[in-house]
This record gives sequence, C-alpha cells and structure tokens, in this order.
Amino acid sequence: MSSKEKQGDGVVAMEKIVSLCKRRGFIFQSAEIYGGLNGCWDYGPLGVELKRNLKEYWWRRNVQERDDIVGLDGSILTHQEVLKASGHVGGFSDALVDCRACKGRFRADQLENMKCVKKPSCEPGSGPECDLTEPREFNLMFQTTMGASAEEGDENAVAYLRPETAQSIFVQFKNVLETSRVKLPFGIAQIGKSFRNEINPRNYTFRSREFEQMEIEYFCTPEQGMELTDSWLEERLSFYEDIGLPREKLHVLDVPDGERAHYSKKTYDIEFEFPFGIQELEGVAYRTDYDLNKHMEKSGKPLEYFDEVAKTKLVPHVVEPSAGCDRTILALLCEAYEEETITNDKGKEETRTVMHFHPRMAPVKCGVFPLLKNKPELVAKAREVQKMLTPLMNVFYDEGGAIGRRYRRQDEIGTPYGVTIDFDTLGEENPELKDTVTIRERDSMKQERIAIADLPMFLLEKIR
Repeated sequence: MSSKEKQGDGVVAMEKIVSLCKRRGFIFQSAEIYGGLNGCWDYGPLGVELKRNLKEYWWRRNVQERDDIVGLDGSILTHQEVLKASGHVGGFSDALVDCRACKGRFRADQLENMKCVKKPSCEPGSGPECDLTEPREFNLMFQTTMGASAEEGDENAVAYLRPETAQSIFVQFKNVLETSRVKLPFGIAQIGKSFRNEINPRNYTFRSREFEQMEIEYFCTPEQGMELTDSWLEERLSFYEDIGLPREKLHVLDVPDGERAHYSKKTYDIEFEFPFGIQELEGVAYRTDYDLNKHMEKSGKPLEYFDEVAKTKLVPHVVEPSAGCDRTILALLCEAYEEETITNDKGKEETRTVMHFHPRMAPVKCGVFPLLKNKPELVAKAREVQKMLTPLMNVFYDEGGAIGRRYRRQDEIGTPYGVTIDFDTLGEENPELKDTVTIRERDSMKQERIAIADLPMFLLEKIR
C-alpha cells in the first residue's frame, strides 16, 4: 500500500526537481565551475536520453508516420537579408527599463508582475520602490561576423544566430517543393537550436538564451487555413497526452485580436500547469501568406505553388505548430516527479522518490539486476539478458547493493521496468521456472514472472 503525497508549494516542488536533475544527471548549469553561464544549460547522461526520446517520437509521429510532411535541417548561422525580410532585423526587440537603485533590468511590459530581487529595499511595500529609467529598445538577436573581411568592419560580413527555425523553412520552400514532389496541403518539419538574448532568463530551463524548437510549417490554400489551425491544435494536444502530460493540465489560450503577432490571423497557445504557474508550451499559429510574400519581395525570387488541377499559381498560406523542446522536457520532469510514502516489506513506512515518465519517454527503459553479485551463474545470466536487450533499448545493469535499493535508484530516474535474475531463473528448485525472470513495474511495484524469450516483445510493446 502507498499513500502519494502531492507537492503543494510550487517553489518547494521546483527546488526538489532542480536538485534531483543535478544529482541524477538530467540537467547541469552550463560552465558551472566558472560561475555558470546565465540562461544556458547542459543536458547530462539521463537528460540527453530524455531529450532524444522526445525528439525522436515527435519526428516519428509528425514525419515518418505521415506522407504529407517532409524534413529539413537548416543552418544556425543566418544570412542577414533573411532576417531583414522577416522583420527580425530592426524589429525583434523588447523595451527595457533599468532600476537606478538596485541596478536590476526588467522588461517594460512585465513591470506589473516584477519586483526588484537584488535589493530588498526596492520591493513594493518594504521601502522605496524602484527608481526606473525611461524604456529603451534591446535587441534580442545574437549577432556575429563571418569571413576574413569581418576584421575590416564590413557590414556584409554580419550574420546572426537564428532566433527561430521557421525562416529557413520559408527560404527553402521552393527547393523542398521541387525535390520532394509534394502537393498542397503539405508540411516541412524541423528540430533545431534557436538563440534569443533573453533579458531575464528564469524558471530554470523554461526561458533560456539557447533553446531547441520542434516546428512544422504546414502549407495550404487560403480556404484551408482556419480549419487546419483547429485540427493541428487537437493533434498537438493529443501528442502531449501520448507522452504523459494529462489533458486536464493542458490549457488552450485563444489569443485575442491585438495580442497576436501582426502576421497571425489565428493563434492558439497550448499552456501547461508548471509548479511556477500556467505557462506556454507551444503556439499553433495561422501565419497566412505573410512570410513567403516577404521573402519573394526581398529576394526577387518566385516562391509560388503551381496548382496542376486549376492550372494557376498561388502563394500558399501556412499553419505553424511550434513547440519548445526544452519547455516540454521541463513539463515532463515536473509532471513525473513525485514523493510517495510507502510501506516496505518489513512493514515500515519510507519515502520513495519516483519519476513517473511515460515508458516511451523514460531515459532508461529497463534495469537488469542479478539477485546477488557474488554468484557467478546469476551474473552471467544477467549479462546475457543485458546483451539481448541492449540493441533494442537503453538498458542499465546494476549489481551493487540490496535489490530493494537498486529498485529505488531506478525509480528515482524513472526506469519503468526492472528485470531480476534469481535462482528460479537457473531452475535450481523448480525446473519449470528455468529461463524465466522477475519483472517489476515501476508505478505499481507489482512483480510477475516472464520467460526471457518473451522479454523483448513485452518491453517493446510498452515503450513504443
């Protein structure tokens, strides 16, 4: 029997999640030994597996299992003319204000929800409030220079780290169209890094300066745009449920007129209940034909689609489901984390920390344990099982400590199944149980015996 204790205070919950992420190797602060690089994070051995699982499932779901979406991997370094056409150069900035008292820096549009945190005397109600400067514009893009002429101050050598993955899709629209023989409606998908010089990175990995996007530009006729926006919204909600985020914790914000991007005719924000509040995971935006028209205008190159049935050309409209990979990882971590009070085999209560990842997202799919490490025949059989499963999934072998302690270590990193090789596996007392193992399920902690030969299919069905 177990009694699950829900996390009440969001700050306490986040502190525990952040602590576990560092302790078990999910996420580390970038350049921590040098004081850290603010707004940048490194994914550790478990974190990188979790992230790979998310990206691979997203790709399989949206590209491999569909015949109307193809992939692209655009360059990170971006030609300045691309970003001039899209409006990023000269228009991608936030208004900033500085506090003369505490030297803090804040976005002007968030002052109502912000307070100085560097100096208590600036906090509202506890003394003099911030002495703010007039708002000034702050460029959110990272600029760099390319080539030998960079040393000469050549403006043509200026390039940017891309602030979004979308523009490479629009710029390569014609090439993809001509080489893939796709017909409307169709999509181009991309997973990749983007960079924004965030004024105030916060909430752990939620708002970072370097982040990864999972994005689709789905091209269609003008008549299909609004309907496809609604259908993509439902598809994306279904995706989040299928990776372990419950529908009741997902919220849809229909962004009203005046608050949408100027190019958007319809935008839905998919939000999640994080411990620090309800925040955006993904936007599903109907961008109309704005982007392709802008690039045609700036480049002078045709980016139309030829309709072979109607024998006419048109500039396609586009629906954009754009998800934050790192934000989704954070949502998975927050949703999975739980502390349980359980009664152990000796009748005593103890606390079990467990990550309830969906099996398809879990960094490690299966733990393999010989019951005793000083019994060569058990160890040899356990190694055989490990060798059999390793080509199919990520497996962790552990022979150190009591079996219950090994289970707890795997519970804490979210491993959904544990396989124990015991004396029944060797058939010493009951020949009928020879070559069977005990398999333990993480969430229920229930155990059953299964033939070693049946293990691969059993586990593969669970983790897909």
